[in-house]
Amino acid sequence: MDLRRVVTGVSGSAGSLQALRFAAEMARSNQAELVVVLAWVPPGGDMADRRMPSAELRRIWRQAARERLSRAVELAIGGPPADVEFEPEIVRGEAGPALIEVACQPGDVLVIGSGRHGPLRRMLACKVSRYCLGHGRCPVIAVPPAQLADDAHGLRWFMLRRRLVRSGNELHPAGA
Repeated sequence: MDLRRVVTGVSGSAGSLQALRFAAEMARSNQAELVVVLAWVPPGGDMADRRMPSAELRRIWRQAARERLSRAVELAIGGPPADVEFEPEIVRGEAGPALIEVACQPGDVLVIGSGRHGPLRRMLACKVSRYCLGHGRCPVIAVPPAQLADDAHGLRWFMLRRRLVRSGNELHPAGA
């Protein structure tokens, strides 16, 4: 396969940052273009925007999306890479369809974060991953979350448990 572009989406989540790291390395090792996509929808959705259109609010929302994309690239790979062709894209729309629309050329590969593991979490929260895997028109690579993301999730549970115990709301096993 002649790999020309590596497309990945970012949202700022740990999974999307891990996918961006993987995509950047893949683009670098194949001398391919790195296309980083941030999809956005107006607060309240498109219906709210159509009911009360505001050019000024749209400008603010696009600027906020540009800043989120820039911040995600900075966090994941330290800024736009100098050693690969880099194309940031801001797309208005839902993330799954936007990624499929961008990653449609011959020689494209789409890299997505697969989210946390676990059946309930996958069923409820991995809509973008499932959409891209089901509708992709090019090869789709799902990158598992970094161990650090799993560890951080466990740490959040530990801190919540600690707060509950300190406040006197002792956690008890079911049936005890």
